This record gives sequence, C-alpha cells and structure tokens, in this order.
Amino acid sequence: MERTDLRAADRAAVRPVTPRQRAARAARNGGEPTLEFDDRVPYDAYVQASTLHGLQTTLSDDPGEMSFLMVSQIMELYFGLTCHELRETSRLLRSDRVWDALAPLRRAALHLEGLNAAWKGLRWMTPADFNRFRNLLGEGSGFQSAMYRHLEFLLGLRDPALIRPFRRQADVHADLTAALGTPSVWDEVVALLARHGHDLPAELRERDVAVEHEPHPAVEAAWVRIYADGSPDNHLRLLGEALTEVAEQFGDWRWNHVKAVQRAMGAKVGSGGSAGLAWLQRSMSRVVFPELWSARTAM
Repeated sequence: MERTDLRAADRAAVRPVTPRQRAARAARNGGEPTLEFDDRVPYDAYVQASTLHGLQTTLSDDPGEMSFLMVSQIMELYFGLTCHELRETSRLLRSDRVWDALAPLRRAALHLEGLNAAWKGLRWMTPADFNRFRNLLGEGSGFQSAMYRHLEFLLGLRDPALIRPFRRQADVHADLTAALGTPSVWDEVVALLARHGHDLPAELRERDVAVEHEPHPAVEAAWVRIYADGSPDNHLRLLGEALTEVAEQFGDWRWNHVKAVQRAMGAKVGSGGSAGLAWLQRSMSRVVFPELWSARTAM
C-alpha cells in the first residue's frame, strides 16, 4: 500500500517556489501572509485537509462518539506512517546500509510515541460512555485493521489466519498476502548479522518468512557479541538500540490498548467476536525482536 501522487489539479495549486521568489512575495506583502490565490489554497491541496475532515460519519448523536472515531482514524494514519518507515528500514538493511537505516527506525519510534499519545484522547471514556454507541458499531473492531496487520507483519508478528477477514476485499487481501511472504524487519536483521560474519545456521537464513520467527540462541549470542563492542563505530550496536526503542514503543501501545479496553468495557466480550481483554492480554506474550531482549540477560 503506497501513497499515490498528488492529482494534477492539486499539483497545479502546490507550485514550487525558490527562496528568491519567496522573499519577493514577502516583500510585496509587506511581511503579511498571502491572502489571494489563483487556484485552491496550496495547504489544502497538499494536506487534503478538507477531505480528511469530511471522513467522519458517526452512527449516533452522542458527542463522545466523534472522539472515538477520530482517534481511531488518527491511529490508522500512524499505523501507515510507521509501516512506511519500517519498509524503508528493510530496504536499507538489505543493502547493508546500517547507518542509513537508523534514521527511519528512529522516526518509526517517534511515530509510535505519537500513536501512544493518541490513547490520551480516550481516557475520558467509561463503560457508560462507550455503551451509548457501542452496539451501533456491530461487529466493527480494531482487530479488523488491515494496516495494523501490516505493522505486525513488518515487526515479525505473523499469523496467516489473521488475513482471513479480508478475503472478500481482493486488493486488501492481496496486499496482506504479499506482506506475509516478504521478510520482516527482524528477518532482514538476522540476514544482515549473517552477512556480517555471525555464525547463524541455515535453518534461520533459509526459513519460510511467512511463519513467525522463533527465538534462537545463535541470534541471541550474536547480539551479546555486538553489545560487547563499545566502540563508537559499532553501527550494529546502534542498530540494536534503535530496534529496541521501536519494540519498546510498540509494546507500550499494546499495553495502552489493554488499559483503554479495561477502562471502557472491562472484561466484556469483544465487538469483533474475541474474548476482548483476555484475548489482548494473551496477544502481548508474542515479543517483537525477541533476542534483543533475551540477550540482555547474558550481557
């Protein structure tokens, strides 16, 4: 799922300018903002703000539902943005550009931090507040977020059964199937460690990437050796810390999800057919980048 380019009409409204042209416009305006445009306002043409603000259709008259809907949409955007950064990370790691991969990883961690902050917009919600519109959502559930599945797949959490809900949405299902068959960020990291001389068995290097990675002592040992080298040019150690920050922020998001569910509905059955809180708690046992954490015991 890649972003499409601006439409021709929008590109016409977002015309590039040089620093000299910008300075000339400011001089003509006497330092005041430009108020007249030949076409659509450039900001709206670029950000698509008027489109974004037209995408909220509530199912009830309850004023709190708008918070629930918009926070969910904000989270969807953060899912997509984080996926964008992790795909770039994978591309750079495949090319052995470890130093360059640090930038998108750090951005991904910051996006996840923003994603975590979005939960604060729902901290007002009690069960009574949620119940005023919950039944109108039917079987709609965050469990059904395709972009969240992309994020999990990129982080190495892989369960082929979880793409089944999308089988009647051909494009979405095809994208998720392709993602499931593409190496995760952790798969790319393991391959990178092998190329950098760490002794990793063929069963790791040649495994089916559609199957979730199982922690392996050889990968853990590689990270112990990497962290033993404290030199400033040890880019693999910097990579390990950037990956750890991503994993930690993602773990925080999952924990915040559990707390939000407890706050809004307790241990009731989930809207999407799961056991709700109990199902979320079990899902947290699947660890992102597991050997980065277990290696710390041996360091």
